[in-house]
Amino acid sequence: MNVGIVCYASVGGSGIVATELGKCLADRGHEVHIISTDPPFRLGEFQTGLMFHRVETPAYPLFREPQYVLSLTNAVVQLSRELAFDVVHAHYAVPHATAAYLARQILSATPGAHVPKIITTLHGTDITLVGSDPSYSETVAFSIDQSDAVTAVSESLKRETYKALDVRRDIRVIHNFVDCRHYYRRRSLDDLRQRLCPPDRFDRLIVHTSNFRPVKRAEAVIEIFRRVRERVRARLLLVGDGPDLAKVTHGVHEMGLGSEVVALGEQDQVVPLLSVADLFLLPSAQESFGLAALEAMACGVPVVASRVGGLPEVITDGADGFLCDPDDLDGMTRRAVALLTDPALHERVSAHGRLTVQKRFCADEIVPKYEAFYREVVGVS
Repeated sequence: MNVGIVCYASVGGSGIVATELGKCLADRGHEVHIISTDPPFRLGEFQTGLMFHRVETPAYPLFREPQYVLSLTNAVVQLSRELAFDVVHAHYAVPHATAAYLARQILSATPGAHVPKIITTLHGTDITLVGSDPSYSETVAFSIDQSDAVTAVSESLKRETYKALDVRRDIRVIHNFVDCRHYYRRRSLDDLRQRLCPPDRFDRLIVHTSNFRPVKRAEAVIEIFRRVRERVRARLLLVGDGPDLAKVTHGVHEMGLGSEVVALGEQDQVVPLLSVADLFLLPSAQESFGLAALEAMACGVPVVASRVGGLPEVITDGADGFLCDPDDLDGMTRRAVALLTDPALHERVSAHGRLTVQKRFCADEIVPKYEAFYREVVGVS
């Protein structure tokens, strides 16, 4: 099948999943074209069957802002005419579903033109934050309804979409995934472990990865860590970047934790970092799925997270991780300390987490669901 995937290039769940889906589809013999403003964060090296197309948005003095929707629409139209896509898969509703709808309308008005099917995948903040804003909501809802098919990454997000927007289109839930050929705990990383967690100063290594936006509650990460430090000689790694990172690092120094917390910035290779970690913290206010938690579990890192959004679809509390109410920082601290001080508990939760990923969230389990959905929408067996 010939698939055009539209996604954001920046670090974030939607771009990561879209790119990983493209890579897996190419591995399975499909022709995949990634369409974005820049090469996506996880695109990596050349891969047969996987191509990248840059969307150029020229700046003209007449316009006060770049006209991304128009240039993206134009790119999809031109590529569809040249490559005869079977499916254009728009990841993140704002504004990709709108651009895909406009492209389909233009192609439909051209006699004899091949018109691809439009599939929109909803990822989270495109609905819960941006899409539900009154400035965008009607356009987003219309664009979703005009898609030939729609998926969401969790049952929670599906419910939230119907609640937040006047959407009538059926939504199929296809969960996020990781490529288990790549996401597993690496051994023989003693040098990395010793650099990040010198044994003469620290016993345990805690990790938090995010885009450091307010919804991720990085300040809660620091507060939980401060409380854990009262019981455990631990160090914290902050992986990623975003608007809250500077405020958080400033707070770390004010608390006198400057040498105990390390901000590594954006990292395109997180598996080695997760492979030497003992605990993953994710006290978010909202998570439509929780891809970062899934990546940690795949690498054998127990997760303590908020009981919000799609996280209960990923983590079974007390079995393969721990979930607490978002404001229950005491509860998160207790569970973190227990995991860091009880080797048997740590091994049990770690093993169950890996097994959950292998059984339910590996690419080999999820990508065929997308393939079957594509065939269903296109009408081929």
